[in-house]
Amino acid sequence: MKKLIAIAMMAALICTSTFAAPKKKAKKAAKKSSVKIAMVTDSGDITDQSFNQTTYQACKDYAEANGLEFQYYKPAGDSTADRVASIDAAYQDGYNVIVLPGFLFGEAIVKVAKDYDDAKFIGLDISEGDLGGEAVPSNVFCAVYAEELPGFFAGYAAVKEGYRHLGFLGGMAVPAVIRYGYGFVQGANKAAEELKVADKVTIEYVYGGQFYGDQTITASMDGWYKNRGVEVVFACGGGIWTSACEAAAKVGGKVIGVDVDQTAQINSYGAGMHVTSAMKGLGATVNAALSAIQAGKWDEYAGKVATLGLVSGKDLSVNYVGLPTDTWVLKNFSVNDYKALVADVYAKKVAVSNATDKAPATTVKVNYYQNIK
Repeated sequence: MKKLIAIAMMAALICTSTFAAPKKKAKKAAKKSSVKIAMVTDSGDITDQSFNQTTYQACKDYAEANGLEFQYYKPAGDSTADRVASIDAAYQDGYNVIVLPGFLFGEAIVKVAKDYDDAKFIGLDISEGDLGGEAVPSNVFCAVYAEELPGFFAGYAAVKEGYRHLGFLGGMAVPAVIRYGYGFVQGANKAAEELKVADKVTIEYVYGGQFYGDQTITASMDGWYKNRGVEVVFACGGGIWTSACEAAAKVGGKVIGVDVDQTAQINSYGAGMHVTSAMKGLGATVNAALSAIQAGKWDEYAGKVATLGLVSGKDLSVNYVGLPTDTWVLKNFSVNDYKALVADVYAKKVAVSNATDKAPATTVKVNYYQNIK
């Protein structure tokens, strides 16, 4: 009898282990897959060396580092309906954190966020205006950037480096582009006043009226570089920088990039053409938001549009805007000079206006033109 009881107890233990193990494994698998990241490209693709590529790489790196699933989706066309279809596909495939780079997703977010209220959406460079005046859904976080700051740094650096005839070529006169441009003007003006060369600095200023380069835009830039003697152009707005590069390459001119470090793209038109780039911290934004989701701190982001700028006067790596130091080529304006400028702006010793309703007051000469197109 004792032997039979012992056998029965052993069988019970074996049965308990057999059923408990799968249950434990299932729990672990659910935890691992609780965050699944998808990214949808806007009108470009993940090789655009700009918004899409930077966002894609940040999502991919974060997912790999944290053992999470990641996939990207490219819309079939350049319309809100196409973007919504890709978001739909990502959600149906089980992805519950969807990253959307660029203002073109504003309308799409409004259309899908409420239907997919168990998913979280991270919108990069999407303002309240891009949402059409709609309230930000509680499952959406949108980041916009203080473009006037990297614009200011770029303008300041250009004049400190020794350039005296500058140009600003914007895409369309939307608030983000205007902030870049007016920041650029303020930075150039500040440096010129410090160097006491304000009477020698001129800035040509125009919007192309579109976010891509073409023959008409290139012809206008030809006139700046060849006829007006412009030395460097800050090309700001989608792919319009290509026209500035095409014109600059013909005469040995220089170009300042935008949004990401455009060293490779600009220098592909001519060695040494790239001066610097006025950047937004897309990767830093992705990492911060995804980390918050994993840490259970989504409430700090949910339903908000946050303007991201400087968060440190000492550690450049944590700031959401700035100039690239890894590819620094400026000789008269050093990385240490740049760090000192960032510290002063962060401490509000140097003021930079983000106003877009009127052009900043300057002592340097600024020639404002009507849109090219």
